[in-house]
Amino acid sequence: MTAPTADAAAPTRHPSFAHTVRAEWIKLRSLRSTWYTLAGLVVVGLGITWLATGSAAEVYAGATADGEAWDPTNLSLTSYLIAQLIIGVLGILVVTSEYATGLIQTTLAATPNRSRLLAGKLVVSTAVAVVAGQLLMFAIFFLGQLVIGGQDVPNASIGDPGVLSAVVGGGLYLAAIALLAVGLGTILRATAGALATLVGIIFLVPAMAALFPSWLQGLVDFWPSQGAAAVMATVPVPDQPHPWLNLGGMFLGVLAVLVGAFVVFRRRDV
Repeated sequence: MTAPTADAAAPTRHPSFAHTVRAEWIKLRSLRSTWYTLAGLVVVGLGITWLATGSAAEVYAGATADGEAWDPTNLSLTSYLIAQLIIGVLGILVVTSEYATGLIQTTLAATPNRSRLLAGKLVVSTAVAVVAGQLLMFAIFFLGQLVIGGQDVPNASIGDPGVLSAVVGGGLYLAAIALLAVGLGTILRATAGALATLVGIIFLVPAMAALFPSWLQGLVDFWPSQGAAAVMATVPVPDQPHPWLNLGGMFLGVLAVLVGAFVVFRRRDV
């Protein structure tokens, strides 16, 4: 009998979770679409903020005439409406870009543990979304207040009551949207399908809320783009749950989608 060779005797080494995270980060940062999407997030966010706050004097006059509360913080964070779609695209591409190019086969060969692979994608996506979301929220807040203050209209300071929590909450909201997008991309495996589903969740369901039966109306208060987005306001909305409670409920909903994504990803062939 011949002795086994060194290569045959050597145990098979599987990548650690740290290696998986590092590999996912390298893949994400090497994609041009990642940087295009982040650049679009900044440009669109700042541009919409500048447009939205450019008419702050008229908005303030209308609110004063109607006896409504003036919330310059919420006005300056308006661009989250479009920013959530852009950061959602980034979350979707974390998964679907590999299916589109066929790279997923190579990735699974290098990391056969699918739960570890998807967890690595989520860690990288969360880190990027939290940093990008917070930086964007602080940038559009300060830009918005600068434009509002130039119109001789009362503006807000980051130290005012409720302002810092609104800005930070906006960044967390965008991070939750990114994680939801990763889950949808994993389940659907197609960029167009995942994006269409995300648009339906964010915009269509709240828009059709009036068509729901009365026993479903309360659900809309907790819907991502309805109730959780209220965390970006400094003026409380009467007869609605606390916005941070809504945001917590949103994260629970995202967690449920991610659990489904893990189950589907582990069971399918590719």
